Amino acid sequence: MSFDIKVPSLGESVSTATVARWLKKAGDAVAADEPLVELETDKVTVEVPAPFAGVLIEIVVAEGGEVGVGALLGVVAEGAGAPRAQEHARPAANPAAGINPPPTPSRPVARPATPTADIAPKHAPLPAAAKMIEESGVTPGQIGEGTGKAGRITKGDVLAFLSQAAANPPPAASVPAPAAKPARAPQSGEERVKMTRLRRTIAARLKEAQNTAAMLTTFNEVDMSAVMALRADYKDAFEKKHGGVRLGFMSFFVRACVEALKEFPAVNAEIDGDEIVYKNFVHMGIAVGGPSGLVVPVVRHADQMNFAQIEKTISDMGKRVRDGQLKLDELTGGTFSITNGGVYGSLMSTPILNPPQSAILGMHKIQDRPVAIGGKIEIRPMMYLALSYDHRIIDGKEAVSFLVRVKESIEDPRRLLLGV
Repeated sequence: MSFDIKVPSLGESVSTATVARWLKKAGDAVAADEPLVELETDKVTVEVPAPFAGVLIEIVVAEGGEVGVGALLGVVAEGAGAPRAQEHARPAANPAAGINPPPTPSRPVARPATPTADIAPKHAPLPAAAKMIEESGVTPGQIGEGTGKAGRITKGDVLAFLSQAAANPPPAASVPAPAAKPARAPQSGEERVKMTRLRRTIAARLKEAQNTAAMLTTFNEVDMSAVMALRADYKDAFEKKHGGVRLGFMSFFVRACVEALKEFPAVNAEIDGDEIVYKNFVHMGIAVGGPSGLVVPVVRHADQMNFAQIEKTISDMGKRVRDGQLKLDELTGGTFSITNGGVYGSLMSTPILNPPQSAILGMHKIQDRPVAIGGKIEIRPMMYLALSYDHRIIDGKEAVSFLVRVKESIEDPRRLLLGV
């Protein structure tokens, strides 16, 4: 008995993937649940396992091919005595004899899928996208298939189409279209590497944030003395009580942001069309640098967690990001994000929004600086904080007040325990 290996469901808003690497060759024996192929999506790498022990008798889509959900990847035959690849697959060329037998009609020649292969047909645009299409004067047919679920057109698709149209306006009728610009020849010492799907998605989403949101950043600085003293006093006891979970700075900032978000709910909201969606929960995104780029795993219901639960969740997610084991649903649904450029030595930056979220907090390097305390100059461990926010939904007063609230909670951690 043979079994078709198909692209599994890839999670919310993900409809296509790239065949990154085949872990087995045609003709190789495989064990039940053994990974056969790695698929690279916009967010994470997904392994597709063998359904049972047998032999991989055919590879349909080669490495680098782009496929949609449900697309055929390969075929596995059950049992150790399954036919080898040459007994099942299309006849291969015989170089020695100089003969190339015609392919059998049972299965098409294996080739990388085109970007639109195996994708659901075009559907109506999502409501927010439909409004934008109407206002811009374009038609869904001009945009083509969308990146939303079942091929529906999203706001990002409309923005990408409009940006491309603006960057490449049609030439005037009297002027002949210029010839396509040839690719620049590589210079000595240069190397060209195709962008991964993750890197392309990061680029598109960051550009979308710049094109869509009225983004602004406000700054403040925080004295880390109290938090550092608290950690020094209790880190050993904390680690011992909670089974090796270490007390870091991030849990203090997560808790401080949670309290501030309760006080300023617009910072935790998002815009959907002409409506504001307020969230009565906090799903905190924590930016983590992985081998393939920056990802933002989400700590769900962070508002219901204590310090130990937050630290344990962040530590576990960070490890799985580095190991490439993060699940797709752990990267979606965030309502607010925190990024810490300080771990790389950044003293100050303006973090960019993570759509559709409306704000993101940037932490930075802790550095001893002279500050005025009670009329005297003292050396204190100081950190610059930056809050980037969407000015369409968050007023300047709310943004500044939110950041001051975070600063007050960090400089006096007792406020986090008392909720004041």
